[in-house]
Amino acid sequence: MAELTVVCRWVASHSLVMGRHTTFRYCLDPTVEQQRLLDRHAGAARFAFNTCLGFVKSALTQRETDPDQQVPWTGFSLINAFNAWKKTEAAGRVISVDSSGVAEVEVTGLAWRGEVRQQVFEEAAIDCGRALTAFFDSRAGKRKGKRVGFPRFKEKKSTRPSFRLRNKISKSGGTAIRVGDNTIPRSVTLPGIGPIRVREDTRPLRRMLANGRAKILFTTVTYRMGRWQLSVTVEAADLHPALQHAPRAIDDDTGWVGIDRGLTSYLVAATSDGTEVARIDHPPKPLAAGLRRQRRLAKSLSRKQKGSRNRQDAAARLARHHNRVTNVRRHFLHQLANMLVKTHDRLVVEDLNVAGLLGNRRLARAIGDAGWADFCRILRYKQHWRGGTVVAADRWYPSSKRCSACTALNTKLTLSDRVYFCECGFRADRDHNAAINLAAWPTICDENSPRPPDPEARGRVTNVRRREGADQHPVSVGETDPDDAGTDVHTMRMV
Repeated sequence: MAELTVVCRWVASHSLVMGRHTTFRYCLDPTVEQQRLLDRHAGAARFAFNTCLGFVKSALTQRETDPDQQVPWTGFSLINAFNAWKKTEAAGRVISVDSSGVAEVEVTGLAWRGEVRQQVFEEAAIDCGRALTAFFDSRAGKRKGKRVGFPRFKEKKSTRPSFRLRNKISKSGGTAIRVGDNTIPRSVTLPGIGPIRVREDTRPLRRMLANGRAKILFTTVTYRMGRWQLSVTVEAADLHPALQHAPRAIDDDTGWVGIDRGLTSYLVAATSDGTEVARIDHPPKPLAAGLRRQRRLAKSLSRKQKGSRNRQDAAARLARHHNRVTNVRRHFLHQLANMLVKTHDRLVVEDLNVAGLLGNRRLARAIGDAGWADFCRILRYKQHWRGGTVVAADRWYPSSKRCSACTALNTKLTLSDRVYFCECGFRADRDHNAAINLAAWPTICDENSPRPPDPEARGRVTNVRRREGADQHPVSVGETDPDDAGTDVHTMRMV
C-alpha cells in the first residue's frame, strides 16, 4: 500500500503541465561580504555588456575598409567573442622583470574572471544581443511602439546595478538556485554567493517547488532604492481545474461582462441585460495622496551637492517613495483583477489610447495614477491562467454615446455629462451605460464591416507607413552604418 501511494504521488507530480510563467520578488538582507559579492557581479555584468558592444562597434568601423568583416550581432556570437577575448593579451597581461633585468610579458587574460560566475558574462552578452535585435526590428518596422536607438555603453553612475543567473541542474539532480536551504526558510541560495536572507515570506514558492508544481528558471538581482532586490522567475503548472472556468459551447454568446474604466468611477462592470456586477468609486490614488511628500523629497534632493553622500541618501529616499506609490497601485490592481477573473469568465474592455490620453495636460496626472494599461495587462494574463476570455472592443466603438436601450447615438454628449439621456426616454449613469454597451460588443461586432471614420483626418482610418528605409538611412535597408552605431571617427572639415 505504501509503495502504491508513492507511485501515485510520483505520477501526479510528473504529469503536471508547466504552462505559465510567474515571478516572485523579494528584498534581500545581505551581509557586508555578500554586498561586496553582489557589487562585484553587477560590475562584471556591466563590464561584459560594454565589452560586447565594443566588439560590435569596432567591427562596424573595420567593415568600412574591409567589407568581409564579420560583425557579432547575436547573443551566441557575442558569447563566443567574449570567451575568446578574455584569455588574450588584450584582456590582461603582466610584465615581469627577473634579477638580470630581462622583461617578460605574461598573458593573464581577464585575471578576475574567476571571482564571479561565468553566467554573468553570458547573460550580459545575451542582453547586448537582444538590444541589437530590438534596434534592427524597430528600424525595419517589425517592432511596435517608440523607435529604439542603437545600444549605448552602460555608465557606472547612471546605470542601475543588476545581473542575472540561470538555474542549472547538476548531475546529481540538485539545483543551483534554492529557496529555504540550510534550514533557513527566508533565504535564497545563489551560485557563487551562497545563501542570502530575504525579508519576505518564501512559503508560497517553497510549497510549489516541493510539490513539483514549479521550477526556477533564473533570478535577477537588482539594486534599487538603496536595497538589493531579487526576482525569481519560475515556470509553474497550470492552476487546479477547480480554480479554472468551465469551458463554454461554441455557439454560446452569453456571459459577457463589460468593463468601463474612468476617473470619476474607476471601474464599472455590467452585463448586457443591465445588471451591475462591480463598481469602484474610490480607488486609492497613491500618486495624488503622496504628492506633497514627493515634492518635499524632490526639493531636498535638489538642495544637496552633486556627488555627495547626502545626495545619494536623498535620492534613495525619493526612490523608496516612488516605489511605495507603485506598490500601492499594483496591489490595488491585482486585487481588482482577481475579483473579476474569479467570478466572470468573459470580459470586455475598451481599447483605450492611453499614450494619447496622457497628452492632455489637465488629465495626464490622474490617468497615470489610475494605471489603466497596467490593469488591462494584469487582467489578461490572470484570465488566461483560469481559461477565460478577455476581448478588447474597437477603439472607435461609441460605448459612452450609444444608448443601450435603442442603440441611438448621442453625439452631443460631453465629458462633464455624468448622466446619459436618450430621446427614447432611457436614462442611466454614463459609466453604467458604457459598461452595458461593452458587454454587448461581442454579439454585435462584425469583423467584415469597415472601421469607423477617423475624426481627425475626416476619413477612413488607414495604416500608412513609409517604405522601409526611405529617407532614413543612406545605406541599404537593414544595414547599419557607423553613424547609427556612433562609431564614425572621421573629423568634420571646417569651412
